[in-house]
Amino acid sequence: MSKPKTPRALPDNACKAVARNLRVSPQKLNLVAQSIRGLAVQKALNELEFSPKRIALDVRKCLQSAIANAENNHNLDIDALVVEQAYVGKGLVMKRMITRARGRGSRIEKPFAHLTIIVRELEGAA
Repeated sequence: MSKPKTPRALPDNACKAVARNLRVSPQKLNLVAQSIRGLAVQKALNELEFSPKRIALDVRKCLQSAIANAENNHNLDIDALVVEQAYVGKGLVMKRMITRARGRGSRIEKPFAHLTIIVRELEGAA
């Protein structure tokens, strides 16, 4: 006998997508994630399309993945979706060394971040 199936953590009208190991600091990624929280998905995609930030392309890709998950896996109406949550987590930090004057060295830290986007279908919008 196998153990029972784990119940779904999200409600039936919500879906999520996760982008891991994005090569940007969590602080910079959070600025972009903050700009799409609470928006309708079409407005959020437009916001990311014209954002000057480099990481906005990866955030847009993750949002499109969440929309595709909602449409294909859970049969949700994509016109009624809103970005319920967009949160950032810390990833690993690569440590590198750069040579400095008089035989010394300095440390360079190259951080990574994780992004989770949860979209939810509104009942009244459909």
